[in-house]
Amino acid sequence: MNKLSVKNALAASAPADDVLVQGWVRTRRDSKTFSFIELNDGSCLKNLQIIVDADCPGYETVKNALTGASVSVRGALVASQGKGQSWEVHAKHFEIVGTAPDNFPLQKKGHTVEFLRDIPHLRARTNRLGAMFRVRSRLAYAVHNFFQERGFAYVHTPIVTTSDCEGAGELFRVTTLPQEALPKTPDGKIDYAQDFFARQSFLTVSGQLEAETLACALGNVYTFGPTFRAENSHTSRHASEFWMIEPEMAFCDIFGDIDMAEAFIKHLIADVLKNCPDEIAFFDKFVSKGLQERLQAVLDNPFVRVSYTEAVEILQKSGESFEFPPVWGEALQSEHERYLTEKHFRSPVAVYNYPRNAKPFYMRQNDDGKTVAAADLLVPGIGEIVGGSQREERLERLLEAMKEHGLSEEDYGWYVDLRRFGSVPHSGFGLGFERMLMFVTGEGNIRDVIPFPRTPGNAR
Repeated sequence: MNKLSVKNALAASAPADDVLVQGWVRTRRDSKTFSFIELNDGSCLKNLQIIVDADCPGYETVKNALTGASVSVRGALVASQGKGQSWEVHAKHFEIVGTAPDNFPLQKKGHTVEFLRDIPHLRARTNRLGAMFRVRSRLAYAVHNFFQERGFAYVHTPIVTTSDCEGAGELFRVTTLPQEALPKTPDGKIDYAQDFFARQSFLTVSGQLEAETLACALGNVYTFGPTFRAENSHTSRHASEFWMIEPEMAFCDIFGDIDMAEAFIKHLIADVLKNCPDEIAFFDKFVSKGLQERLQAVLDNPFVRVSYTEAVEILQKSGESFEFPPVWGEALQSEHERYLTEKHFRSPVAVYNYPRNAKPFYMRQNDDGKTVAAADLLVPGIGEIVGGSQREERLERLLEAMKEHGLSEEDYGWYVDLRRFGSVPHSGFGLGFERMLMFVTGEGNIRDVIPFPRTPGNAR
């Protein structure tokens, strides 16, 4: 007996006398002497039709095979006479593995994403979320494939850390101290020396700083893991727990960084278009019209390179009535990024050399004294998708920047040591995995691209 997934059954090249298929009932239709069951096992969007005749062992239980029930069917894979499908299974033995009552939440009708967010443990059984999580799986594979093919080492940076990479202070504290009776120092402060790690510890916001240490030993490395931000933001683009991809490259400047980021984005798009065509077509039809065309446009067009100063001048001369007027020295807003990509250049854009005062301490200072070698990659429809920079490799310049940001050399001594012992120019970038998923599927809310979203007030 040959066990087949629904995907493989529908892609079969020849009939088979004895196959086993297992999955969940989407719908069932009955006649006097047989029943039709639409079976889905999560392997693809399409269902496999099962025909159960009245003389099939187990037929007497078919009436209990309601939507949501799990079943196991042994039978013959034969050419289908129905429209829209090549193969179906004529059951020789039918068994209900797990029943589902008639109030199973996912009946055959449309469901809003808001409703589905209330049942995260079941929503993967819908077409929309099932397609999303298959794309998510494939995209994760494509991430590793890209870097492994280029000789990068996959490294694991700590989840628990004592440093704040971005300097934003939006950190989740990790502690075992009793909250009802916090130990205090003589001057009345919390005595973290009695905590589990003997000092204040947090969930990481980025693996970048640790990845830099490994790049300065292994050459090219990348991380791919969860990161956390205690940011009380309720927007459709922010989550408290999300996954980040962060490559770090030794002997690489900002323009090499931009080139690698562009190649990475295009690799991910090409991989998904090739390996998830049904899912992308589904999202194009039901979620975001024109999705495939937008993805192909990013794939086909080179990223325009433009400095931040040039970008601000373009925005100021555009004649557009922006909600936030563009001002040199301030961050580009989403409306500015979308104007550059969708109206002015009509292509993806890499903006580089941002104002120094708006960026973290580790970015390399340019000779003008006003900007740093930072870059954001922008794509139509979403704006920023990658942020990166050349890191400051000069000891004195790094110490100067740390002082400006109120960071002590004692706390970051290990990071400073990289500039003392064989320092090299190095660069890297960060790509939010969920942000990339939103782009390639057209989904508008980060809560719908991660199985169990963690947002303010929600950790179900």
